[in-house]
Amino acid sequence: MNNKINLNKGSLFARSLYIKGLILSALIIVGIQGAVQAQENQYSAPSWYFGVAGGANFNFFDGSTNQLSSSLTPPAVFNKGNGIGLFIAPSIEYYKPNTRFGFILQAGYDSRKGDFDQVLTDCNCPADLSADLSYITVEPSLRFAPFKSNLYLYAGPRVAFVQNKSYTYQLGVNPSFPNQVKPEADEGDFNEVKGTIISGQIGAGYDIPLSSKGNKTQFVMSPFVAFHPYFGQTPRSIETWNVTTIRAGVVLKLGVGSKILPLEEEVVEPIVPKVVFTVDSPKNVPGRLSIAESFPLLNYIYFDQGSTAISNRYVLLDKSQVKDFKEDQVEVLAPSSKISSRSERVMTVYYNILNILGDRMEENPSTTITLVGSSENGSPDGKLMAESVKKYLVDVFEINGNRIAIEGRNKPKTAGEQGASQELIILRESGDRRVSVESSSPELLMEFQNGPNAALKPVKIVGVQDAPISSYVTFKVDGADEAFSTWSIEVTDENGIVQNFGPYTEDEVKISGNNILGTKPEGDYKVKMIGTNKVGEIVTQESNVHIVAWTPSKIEEGIRFSIVYEFDSAEAIAMYNTYLAEIVAPKIPANAKVIIHGHTDIIGEDAYNKNLSVQRANNVQTTLKNSLRKLGTTGVKFEVDGMGENENAAPFGNKLPEERAYNRTVIIDIIPNNK
Repeated sequence: MNNKINLNKGSLFARSLYIKGLILSALIIVGIQGAVQAQENQYSAPSWYFGVAGGANFNFFDGSTNQLSSSLTPPAVFNKGNGIGLFIAPSIEYYKPNTRFGFILQAGYDSRKGDFDQVLTDCNCPADLSADLSYITVEPSLRFAPFKSNLYLYAGPRVAFVQNKSYTYQLGVNPSFPNQVKPEADEGDFNEVKGTIISGQIGAGYDIPLSSKGNKTQFVMSPFVAFHPYFGQTPRSIETWNVTTIRAGVVLKLGVGSKILPLEEEVVEPIVPKVVFTVDSPKNVPGRLSIAESFPLLNYIYFDQGSTAISNRYVLLDKSQVKDFKEDQVEVLAPSSKISSRSERVMTVYYNILNILGDRMEENPSTTITLVGSSENGSPDGKLMAESVKKYLVDVFEINGNRIAIEGRNKPKTAGEQGASQELIILRESGDRRVSVESSSPELLMEFQNGPNAALKPVKIVGVQDAPISSYVTFKVDGADEAFSTWSIEVTDENGIVQNFGPYTEDEVKISGNNILGTKPEGDYKVKMIGTNKVGEIVTQESNVHIVAWTPSKIEEGIRFSIVYEFDSAEAIAMYNTYLAEIVAPKIPANAKVIIHGHTDIIGEDAYNKNLSVQRANNVQTTLKNSLRKLGTTGVKFEVDGMGENENAAPFGNKLPEERAYNRTVIIDIIPNNK
């Protein structure tokens, strides 16, 4: 038995070498053919292919056989068995490119050899039987490509003419009598073998092109697998022995394509929309506006991810500094790290929220608060955050701990950035990881507000307004959205120093003149617009501009109020409507100018945020107009605009949750008419 097994392994190894040699030969031919084939021409895929198919037949025997020949009937019946035989055949295929149906014809050598499972005779002697059946097979098949692709199915009849029908029968000795002499093997031909077998097959293959369309002669390699059921595959006209076969292999084939003649097509130049580039720099007549601002104080303290300690962004005092703390002087107490160049002045006020709260509770001994810590890690973590705030108020401002209650939550009662996208995760120190200060003590709260979401009483600060958006240099490219994928600006001063801004996609961009001038009061600049159009070409246009810095010279007094909104909300809470009517509107004198600018944070789409900021500004204008009508105030002019998430115009940065919360705002500037 060991010799037989080794023989089969050697046979399988030989067949494997044959198939590998077939593939290697084809690749060498393709390489030679590709080297000599002219590449400037293009050819269609062939319709006719000629080649050779090679593979292995995995044969499975079933049924029974006993009489081997007219002279030999062993004392045992053989049933199951298996083996591997060689299949090799010339192949002809026809199918047109991008069609579903075609046909395949293969005719060649087909081996169905195998070994039956060993059986025991009546003498307890092992008996082995090997069958070496081979045929000349003719296999026409219908070819079907269901997706008009390289994958195809095929099926058809198999007509096989027997060529070899030999067997080898070996009777062994009873292992209980090892001294017996093993009989010689009997070799011969099966009797009653059918000369012709008619059966069927079904299979699948995949065409792998080995040549480019620049080759007239094109080579294709097609791995395939086929199933030959036992129907019709009964080798003999006696007994019930049948054969089931699974065939796997590869077809190497070649065909000749037809030359593709180039079509004389009219070259159509792409239509590139024209653009008009203009630069507008305001005269910026020097003016200064002193603003007395009521700065809203959010009742939130935000915490860093993974920490229950108060962030070092907040101004924390020691006991010795408490006696000198003044709410109206908080701007001199800068936090330990710079927040943002645009918002440092007013954000410093907010980062003193714990000191302002402690000072107010110290001055009003009857007030009480509840600190609600919210953490994505659960209410225990939120409670630890709230405990940090309480400890600071108790230890530094010596507030009686009985006046401060503690709660922990998974999410705030009003989520700060609910429904936010992946954009927020990139920015995030989470707007929902915070401690909310809740109180029912009016001494601590904004006018007309109460309840858990009520803002704290505003802080009165006086400062100088930054350069307004109306003082910015406007760069306008009419038609940019249609003509360009992006565009940018190159600004060169008299000394040849170049500054670059962009890239942009919108038609209009505003840049602060101070950002261009630096410390210079004014200057002449050469401006180049550089755009990349939709076909990849670079388009440039130039303009000259004189820029004047927005600088102070005379003093005007104004008043500023701010309303802060919840995330993704255009409706101010009802208490703000009362605040606008009862606090803000009475401060607006007749013939005054009221500038209302709506803003959003940067979470969400640009267009959506632009519309949201416009809604916020319009809601404020509507409330103020109705209130002024009731008060009898006339001649008031409104300037209303929504800035969206425009970072050049944003009041604050957008990296930290505090900044994003304060950017969800409407800012109201009241400028009296002093003429």
